[in-house]
Amino acid sequence: MNYQELANLIFPEAKPISYYEEKYPERNLKEGAIVTRFAPSPTGFVHIGGLYQSLIAKKLAQQTGGVFFLRIEDTDQKREIDNGITEIVESLKFFDIQADEGMISETESKGNYAPYKQSQRKEIYQAYAKYLIEQGKAYPCFCTPEEIEEIRAKQETAKIRHGYYGIWAKCRNYTLEEMAEKIKNNEDYIIRFKSPGREDRKIKHHDIIKGNIDFPENDQDIVIIKADGLPTYHFAHAVDDHLMKTTHVIRGDEWLSSVPLHLQLFHELGFKAPKYAHIAPIMKNDNGNKRKLSKRKDLEAAVSYYEEEGIPEVAVKEYLLNIANSNFENWRRANQDKPIDEFELQLSKMSVSGALFDMVKLLDIGKTVISRMTAQEVYEKALVWAKKHDEELVKMLEQDKQYSLKVLGIERGNKKPRKDISKWSELKENIAYLYDEQFYEQPQQYPYQVIQDKEEIEKILTLYLEKYYNEKDDKQTWFDNIKELAGQMGYSKEVKEFKENPGKYKAHVGDVSTVLRVALTGRTNTPDMYEIMQIFGKERIAKRFEKAMKQ
Repeated sequence: MNYQELANLIFPEAKPISYYEEKYPERNLKEGAIVTRFAPSPTGFVHIGGLYQSLIAKKLAQQTGGVFFLRIEDTDQKREIDNGITEIVESLKFFDIQADEGMISETESKGNYAPYKQSQRKEIYQAYAKYLIEQGKAYPCFCTPEEIEEIRAKQETAKIRHGYYGIWAKCRNYTLEEMAEKIKNNEDYIIRFKSPGREDRKIKHHDIIKGNIDFPENDQDIVIIKADGLPTYHFAHAVDDHLMKTTHVIRGDEWLSSVPLHLQLFHELGFKAPKYAHIAPIMKNDNGNKRKLSKRKDLEAAVSYYEEEGIPEVAVKEYLLNIANSNFENWRRANQDKPIDEFELQLSKMSVSGALFDMVKLLDIGKTVISRMTAQEVYEKALVWAKKHDEELVKMLEQDKQYSLKVLGIERGNKKPRKDISKWSELKENIAYLYDEQFYEQPQQYPYQVIQDKEEIEKILTLYLEKYYNEKDDKQTWFDNIKELAGQMGYSKEVKEFKENPGKYKAHVGDVSTVLRVALTGRTNTPDMYEIMQIFGKERIAKRFEKAMKQ
């Protein structure tokens, strides 16, 4: 019995690896082009950390003329959820992170390096596992779960490292004949990698983000093919990244400790290892302590949260780029109108430690992003969101589109546009009072502030409409007329004058403006009142003033 015969006994149908090496040739890309991937498991919602990784991976590939692909790592089929791939594909699509290759639905993919779903690559992994057995670098392990637990318990008692290594790796010491006999007797087995490593030796590794790191060599004989014939993550990712020609693996730094094993697998398989970039996790401040964003504890951990809240996808991406590279904020300030595709991301400028997630900062970016949109863009994007989440907002926006566009156009396109909406879920509250149906349905408090006398308020409103309002006035004339109204009624025309001689006036023009604003909208803080009046017209203004005077 030799290694070749043992390999044929275990994998009689497996093709030689030369078949796959020819089937998946080198990519025809320009020098320096980066090939990256996002390789999630379809076991639940997409985490914001996964979106962060995929954004960085996509950006690096895009800016070097490379390829970004979506691979689904579904070898742990017990944890899969229904429509898990759809969840991943749709989440990336929402954030406009389009893969050049890979899965595009539960069953479909695009690209020349398919299958992009690990459960469909079983024969490929078995071919490479067979190759390792032929080389004497892998072997069948017949240990039962009970025996593995017994080994773990003994290691626990002896207070030594857990695992299947050294003297604990008992199946590696069987002769080839003993292994063959057990297989022929139909004993259950898995395939383990035969590690050549020793823990007392060090390896040196350069991580693109973390820098130079020393690790102990891997000496664990890890499982590479499970009892169901599917591979473990460690083995599958090495085979896949080799065949798909991945040049850079962008992943969370929880995988940093696996680097010695992964480099060892690449070496023993005869593959060139990709470059690794381990990203620090996004953290959260929890009563003064930093912790990772949790799927169980934090709503903002799920990327679906941002869609549900209506936070613009561009705002989320800009926020994540701000975390990724500290120079992004200055770049954005200097390039306000440029798409983020033009920003050059640099892995060398990524932080080694985890950034704290800052929802206030994200919503501030949301306000800036929305403030730069045209009224048409706001209308379209808000309507898309509302059709999934807010029927009343849909009705408001659609009942008179042209009117809605005028409402959404208030203070838009200025040098300093108003920043009062950070997400689409805030829009209705911000504009409802400008729609008559909503305005008249709600009881109004009319917080007039300084001028409280009912008769005085009625005089201001009546006189304004009778003498000082003209819808053809430009903004300066409009405000000059409010000043004249204030002066006629004994109020200072200028705030400065009132402050210099408060005893001479009842109040000032700002207080008169507040009366007009509150009667018109029911609010003290609104966008530009002149623009609102231009949209309303005299008849609508008069009707609102009439309601205010009846209160």
